[in-house]
Amino acid sequence: MYEALEAELARIGADFETRVVVVTGTGRGFCSGADLKAHRDHEASMAERHAYIETSQRVFRAIQTLPQPVVAAVNGHAIGAGCELALSCDFVIVAEEAKLRMPEVALGTFIGGGTAYTLRRRVGHARAAELILLGRYFTPEEAGAWGLANEVLPAEEVLPAALDLAGRLARNAPISMRLAKRLLDRAESVDPEEALRLEAEALFTCMASEDWREGLEAFAEKRAPVYRGR
Repeated sequence: MYEALEAELARIGADFETRVVVVTGTGRGFCSGADLKAHRDHEASMAERHAYIETSQRVFRAIQTLPQPVVAAVNGHAIGAGCELALSCDFVIVAEEAKLRMPEVALGTFIGGGTAYTLRRRVGHARAAELILLGRYFTPEEAGAWGLANEVLPAEEVLPAALDLAGRLARNAPISMRLAKRLLDRAESVDPEEALRLEAEALFTCMASEDWREGLEAFAEKRAPVYRGR
């Protein structure tokens, strides 16, 4: 699955016609994480272990740095790597029936996707330690209250809501969105002076685009803009 995701994300990232990405699960669950029975039954070689770990980490980072916004439609349980995959996305809409958990430490394995950093950034040290070190289940309502989920809805409403959100995002200027996502990803690693410089560069790029002119004209004409990503 990681290899398939990596290939698809590479294709999407190079496709400027794709404005937004929605990730969801097939069936009742979003993703239940690693196949622990397969890990138990097959003694992986050192090379296989390296390939598994490195591929998974590339996939998480690819989602986090994909030029387009990524919406997670968490239609059911998101456990372990499945939970970490959802939290790598820019927007998370989760089913109120879903179970959420990062149980790796309790199972003698370890978290992935940069979760030790990203989760702490989102919810603070105390809450991140609670979720990672205890590995306890947490509810969609808790995820919403902590800022880990944007919306909590009945399962049947999750994908339609995600697609509606994707449609609203897709109507925005794609160059501006790509630049904004890039700066948000770097926000924790730059100082205020560097942040101002990067914002100025992004604004200069936008002002040189056709979409900038379209936005101005649409505003003056009181109509919805039609952005072409140029």
